[in-house]
Amino acid sequence: MRKLTGKGQSLDTPRFPLTRLHDEKVSPVTTAVMPTYGRADLAFERGEGPYLFATNGRRYLDFCGGIAVDVLGHAHPHLVEALRAQAGKLWHVSNLYRIPEQERLAERLAATSFADTMFFCNSGAEAVEGGLKLCRKYHSANGHPERWRVITCTGSFHGRTLATIAAAGNEKHLAGFGPKYDGFDMVPFGNLNILRTSITPETAAILVEPIQGEGGVHPADMDYMRGLRKVADEFGLLLFFDEVQCGIGRTGKLWAHQWAGIAPDVMAIAKGLGGGFPVGCFMATAEAAKGMTPGTHGSTFGGNPLAMSVANAVLDVLLADGFLDHVGRVGKYLRSRLDDLAKRHPAVFKEARGVGLMQGLVCVPECGKVVSRLYEEGMLTVVAGDNVVRLLPPLIIEESHVDEAIACLDRAAAALTPAG
Repeated sequence: MRKLTGKGQSLDTPRFPLTRLHDEKVSPVTTAVMPTYGRADLAFERGEGPYLFATNGRRYLDFCGGIAVDVLGHAHPHLVEALRAQAGKLWHVSNLYRIPEQERLAERLAATSFADTMFFCNSGAEAVEGGLKLCRKYHSANGHPERWRVITCTGSFHGRTLATIAAAGNEKHLAGFGPKYDGFDMVPFGNLNILRTSITPETAAILVEPIQGEGGVHPADMDYMRGLRKVADEFGLLLFFDEVQCGIGRTGKLWAHQWAGIAPDVMAIAKGLGGGFPVGCFMATAEAAKGMTPGTHGSTFGGNPLAMSVANAVLDVLLADGFLDHVGRVGKYLRSRLDDLAKRHPAVFKEARGVGLMQGLVCVPECGKVVSRLYEEGMLTVVAGDNVVRLLPPLIIEESHVDEAIACLDRAAAALTPAG
């Protein structure tokens, strides 16, 4: 404990140890940052493309990507220039005034999606929260305020706010934060029959991730996705997709739901939209957003000139001819190499699953041990539910980077394979 004294008062403040991710070893490093993460004892001083360079001098292949955020890698010159140019002109004015770059981004997103209108915020959790408000407001505007409950799925993840942890229903995330926020009815992911029987006169919407990321990289079946659209239409519900992690080109299409040939009424996006700059958005059809009138929602920082300039720069690259084709091609190559890896190391990896450059390896040993071992091999990944190691590389990677990743995974698997 250390004593901080100010104006005659003394405060006891703990010195929290910085622990290595998924490891019981305690680092001697201390920090005043609140200890809500089990951080790895690594710090980075710069990045370049798919690589990060640590303060210890080592280079790491980044297949974590800031948890699916750094879609164009690190220090992408187009993003750097966009941010530098905007920073020299205007940072923030608030949404009391028109923001030209915000209007431009909204028009571009509308042109490439189902949506007619956007609200910009700062994170995925904010985007989901805003979308939930929109769903309630839609039914209220239609004269049915009693329709306020939302059907969600097991294994989902929608953020860390009180409403979004309630929506996902993960007991680990809910523990200690009760009473649980009401308004959500959970059904098994992928089961349309149970979903249909869970609809009541109070149901307003269905909230689903087309690919569950945190839950273990579970892609939804295409028939299930199309069935969701039919059920929503049949019962007059809004279909709300959370593409915070699986959107923005990660699957080889700009939006993951496009593989099913259907569209939602509402969608939350974030992560890759800013390529590393904090920005989120919930988007909707004009009909779904009919209740979102002046004064119904707001954000001080959301959609500021800095964030909008960077997000527009991200779209410049993603929408360029051939870019998404490249993602699809490299994604297929990555998957083929991962399938082969699992066959060669059955004592470490059960299977690979995922779409495009959102892949997961189901592990035999505890997945955190695999992530920690990969640190030693010079590769960064991230854990997920169902004992999965997630691979979320920048969308700019080439097949050579896939080969480099497989070599790291091969060495890690060899080291983790039981003797004999």
